[in-house]
Amino acid sequence: MSNENLESKRWWIAIAAIVMQLCLGTVYAWSVFKKPLMNTHGWGETETQVTFMICIGVIGLAAAFGGTLVDKKGPRFVATVGGVLFGVGTLMAGLADSIGSIWLLYLGFGLVAGLGNGFGYVTPIATLIRWFPDKRGLVTGLAVMGFGAGAFFMGKIAPDMVISMGVANTFYIWGVIFLIAVTAAAQFYKNPPAGWLPAGFKPAAAGGVSAADSYKFDEAIKTRQWWMLWAMLFLNVSAGLGLISQLSPMAQDVVKATNPGIPAAALAVAGGTILAVASIFNGLGRLLWAWLSDAIGRKNVFMTMFVTQAVLYIVLPGISSQLLFTIIACYLLACYGGGFATMPAFAADSFGPSYIGKVYGMMLTAWGAAGVVGPLVFAQMKGIALYVAAGLLIVGFILALLYSRPVRKAA
Repeated sequence: MSNENLESKRWWIAIAAIVMQLCLGTVYAWSVFKKPLMNTHGWGETETQVTFMICIGVIGLAAAFGGTLVDKKGPRFVATVGGVLFGVGTLMAGLADSIGSIWLLYLGFGLVAGLGNGFGYVTPIATLIRWFPDKRGLVTGLAVMGFGAGAFFMGKIAPDMVISMGVANTFYIWGVIFLIAVTAAAQFYKNPPAGWLPAGFKPAAAGGVSAADSYKFDEAIKTRQWWMLWAMLFLNVSAGLGLISQLSPMAQDVVKATNPGIPAAALAVAGGTILAVASIFNGLGRLLWAWLSDAIGRKNVFMTMFVTQAVLYIVLPGISSQLLFTIIACYLLACYGGGFATMPAFAADSFGPSYIGKVYGMMLTAWGAAGVVGPLVFAQMKGIALYVAAGLLIVGFILALLYSRPVRKAA
């Protein structure tokens, strides 16, 4: 295939990646379903929240394993398996609501959908890093922008669907959509030919570790830098996921405080709307911060995101204005998404692209760990959760400040 055709092919792969990530990112709209499930079945706050915790925890672990599979089996296979599992898991969630089984909800939306989501999430990132060595930050930002924006569609559409047709039917419809859209997008994925580079691109000019000098996973994990990046991702995601897990209820509390007589249905829609708007910025932030990281560096981006978020988490408990609450939520989710978008390029710069599937995939275990810690802190420590999140982000700032790229020891 000519270089011109390959240039065109990589952009089609990027488009397929955005479609896939839009579907997978709907998982972040979980808080839209939480209150209806609690009200219908009498399930408790933490009991219901465990579903989201399992899902995010499994996503991180599945992404780690999926990254290894991408290196061995190829991206099309892994992404197809991910699409099937994510769709089936969502259908199982509908059945769980129909029969009132929280254990089936844990199994379906938590385990099965989480596995599919993790396999699907890591595949386009590992693939696009290889196709776009000249635009690492931008293209990974584009891909994961879809993941962040996916909750917008669910947050905007799902509340009305739940009111008009119930939780189960809403899950059934989305499950079918996921089965079709994600598995179809997966068919576009393929690794570039060995040694292929974009026209006019010179690896040395872009900085970072070249393909020839890439670290294997067993080499990368022995460096302090790999663990520092893991910790930075964990801290940023813990704060963000904690907020996301409670954003709709928190927004409803702010709306109710300024509109005491608002009907419950309208309150739920208002909370879903704020979640939807903030989710747009989760997506846009992924593109903005990743693009900015190509210009000012990954380290500077993380330092900026950590310190500004810490300040806003401290301020947020005193906010009573619906508009100001929404603006702050938008920025916090933009930084949360920005961490996901910038970290793949950060890892590739530090350890090279050749084994990035496993090197970055295993780093996503931080996401799994944060999926448990963040939502649990926000569910169990409501009075001080936002201050705890600020503390985590300050630690992240210190790690980013101290970070320097690994240097291979002379043989």
